[in-house]
Amino acid sequence: MKKIKIPVEVSARHIHISHHDAKKLFGVKYVLHKKNDISQTGQFATKETVDLKGAKKTFFQVRIVGPEREKSQIELSVTDCLMLGIPPVIHVSGDTKKAPLLEVIGPVGKVKVPAIVPLRHIHISNQEAKKLNLKNKQKVMVRISGRRSLIFHDVLIRVHPSFRLRLHLDTDEGNAAGLQKGAHGEIVL
Repeated sequence: MKKIKIPVEVSARHIHISHHDAKKLFGVKYVLHKKNDISQTGQFATKETVDLKGAKKTFFQVRIVGPEREKSQIELSVTDCLMLGIPPVIHVSGDTKKAPLLEVIGPVGKVKVPAIVPLRHIHISNQEAKKLNLKNKQKVMVRISGRRSLIFHDVLIRVHPSFRLRLHLDTDEGNAAGLQKGAHGEIVL
């Protein structure tokens, strides 16, 4: 059986916002400010945060991931959804069909934004995917070793020229696997 080692990251709750929604939340001429780069090329955590208001609870100071997107989207874990009082809808990032809306509160305004639990996925460049014989939208298994070792099934391959090889799990999945910083997994084909 072929094994491919891959860096694993936990993607905590965050929001991607459109230019339209950014204007409503922060003001017409406001520009988001980079706090720090994150692992995927061109993406960054912003200095700005927003509050997410659900039926049961409000999460304060939720980080925005830039740059601005075509459509706004909130990414949460199943536990986050239950705490907020919304049904967890698990989708590929970008697919917000049937996703519940949360009120997003910024310093100058509010908007309603769909919230999903992103399907666990692997970012990989076209070049690496070809080399490893992986295809966009293919599903694989990933083994995480350690004190809480487990195998994740149905991990979606997402191919794009700018992607850096990383497995992205939500906080529930990361905690279930007992992930530590710098963790690696193995794609099992």
